[in-house]
Amino acid sequence: MIVEAVQAGDVERVTALIAEHPERAAERDAQGVSALLHACYLRRPDIVDALLPHLSALDLLEAAAVGDARRVGQWLENEDAVDRRSGDGFTALHYAAFFGWPEIARLLIAAGADSSAVAANEMAVQPLHSAAAASHRAVAERLLAAGADPNARQQGGYVPLHASAQNGDDALVELLLAHGAEPSLETDDGRSAADIARAAGHDGLAARLSGD
Repeated sequence: MIVEAVQAGDVERVTALIAEHPERAAERDAQGVSALLHACYLRRPDIVDALLPHLSALDLLEAAAVGDARRVGQWLENEDAVDRRSGDGFTALHYAAFFGWPEIARLLIAAGADSSAVAANEMAVQPLHSAAAASHRAVAERLLAAGADPNARQQGGYVPLHASAQNGDDALVELLLAHGAEPSLETDDGRSAADIARAAGHDGLAARLSGD
């Protein structure tokens, strides 16, 4: 299957399979997650580029993941489209947040996307968690303006500030703090944002978060 080749990161195999059967570019796994989304998850633009020319259409989730604002806009003409989820539980806004597409986030929020949607999987991430994990400040700004909770918890008790501390993202930390993020919140295993920043070698940020 194309999906297996994508998951293995084998762009040559993907290209060969498409050359034999172009329709395979649209294959999905048992959960219904497309080969294109798997390529996005792996952050393999070469594989995305190999697949895209052979896809006659993208669904809303795929369009959000690859940053195709025109197609997202077309999908949003259907008022029910904004709430659709991938086979593994994510919304289009999760994808816009994780892959860093602020304009697509704007379109989705304007169409009624839930800025606090919880992924229907064990990760339980909200779009703000996704933006923080990938250090996409511009998307985080839109989510916070739309009412996203800066102290929302995901799997393991992590809040967005924990991810920003791990990444050493001072600007995003300041944005979250300005919107009410609480630096004293701890993960399920008892670590604060300052602890996480310090362990990752971001001593200055750790001091800021601990109030030193």
